[in-house]
Amino acid sequence: MSLFLCGVPILECVYCLACARWAWKRCLHTAGHDSENWGLASAEEFEPVPRLCRLILSVYEEDIRHPLWAPPGGYRIDPNWLIGRKTYEDTQGQAPPYVIYLDHENSDIVLAVRGFNLARESDYAVMLDNRLGQRKFDGGYVHNGLLKAAGFVLDQECGLLKELVEKYPNYTLTFTGHSLGSGVAALLTLLVAQNRDRLGNIDRKRIRCFAIAPARCMSLNLAVRYADVINSVVLQDDFLPRTATPLEDIFKSFFCLPCILCLRCMRDTCIPDEMMFRDPRRLYAPGRLYHIVERKPFKLGRYPPVVRTAVPVDGRFEHIVLSCNATADHAIIWIEREAQRALDLMMEKEKTMEIPAKQRMKRQETLQREHSEEHKAALRRAITLAVPHAYSPSPYGTFEDNDNETSGSVGEASGESSKKSHGESWDELIERLFDKDESGHMVLKKSSPSNR
Repeated sequence: MSLFLCGVPILECVYCLACARWAWKRCLHTAGHDSENWGLASAEEFEPVPRLCRLILSVYEEDIRHPLWAPPGGYRIDPNWLIGRKTYEDTQGQAPPYVIYLDHENSDIVLAVRGFNLARESDYAVMLDNRLGQRKFDGGYVHNGLLKAAGFVLDQECGLLKELVEKYPNYTLTFTGHSLGSGVAALLTLLVAQNRDRLGNIDRKRIRCFAIAPARCMSLNLAVRYADVINSVVLQDDFLPRTATPLEDIFKSFFCLPCILCLRCMRDTCIPDEMMFRDPRRLYAPGRLYHIVERKPFKLGRYPPVVRTAVPVDGRFEHIVLSCNATADHAIIWIEREAQRALDLMMEKEKTMEIPAKQRMKRQETLQREHSEEHKAALRRAITLAVPHAYSPSPYGTFEDNDNETSGSVGEASGESSKKSHGESWDELIERLFDKDESGHMVLKKSSPSNR
């Protein structure tokens, strides 16, 4: 009995020490730790971010000709280039409002989606429709409500987008959004990449997405595989890309955010990283990540922002930063300002170096090649970590042509993936490629444009 009583204080001491160690590690974990080993972004690749933030802000404007949110000295929007604008009444609550903008100055066709609106019930409906494992897409899992919203937008605008893509063959097609809108934009990019025939067989290289302060909306294998077309921008301590929790809990956190963040920190601390990677339903921030770092630990004030970038597999913003700026860094206005500051510093540095135009073009080609190699390395890393449904890239330079494809109509935002061709038996391959005619003979199926 006495031995038992003596053991109780020892257990209490061990428990207190473990809690103290956890609290110490969590308090010392800063946003800079997430990206400390990443490379620095260049001005060429980061250039679209500030102007895309400004385009997202334009969705909030009642009168685009007399903007209330236009930053002084920032990118100016030409109202004559605004092709389409949809409000909540137009979308009937099935998707957030968005605009379509034809940016002749930068040879870009942009579809920008606004962020979450606390006063709109329809946004809550989209956000809360996300039961884990409910929606499969291309061999992975995605947020169900966001996928349905993306499917609605594509059904509504595919005709206009196809017309613009064919009319301006040298223009890129960019999807962008903030917060809730970033998830819609990211999954819209997935749908377009899987249904390029609906946009006139657009080249995959012309498609891109910039998700600003992104919601975690797709499983790890999809987040890595689509890193060649999807980019995510995170400002310092932003809580949303780090919160691997169902968005209905995010909704609850609006009323007690510190409680939810602390509970999430404790829960993630107890889950081994290997278990996180092998959970096929765990959602992540999509694509290539750009991290804007502007504050240093144990120092007050903001510093000249630095932008780091990578396609990480492990260490993809897995831990929440206990910071008083966790919600402030989520604001689109702050992201636009700090992104512009970071871009100005990059441009100033390049102007000081006086890089000739020819060398700048060569550097852009080198940057594209490095990004491609980094993407392939991330996919190989995903296979090493036994991430479900991860596979090596195609030797022909694309990552989806010979692998999983979605079935069903885009209107239903169907994401049921088919089997990989390299894993099929001979009988399954024959059944997939051939049909029987009326006489019982095998005839080759007619391929759709998207399968060519």
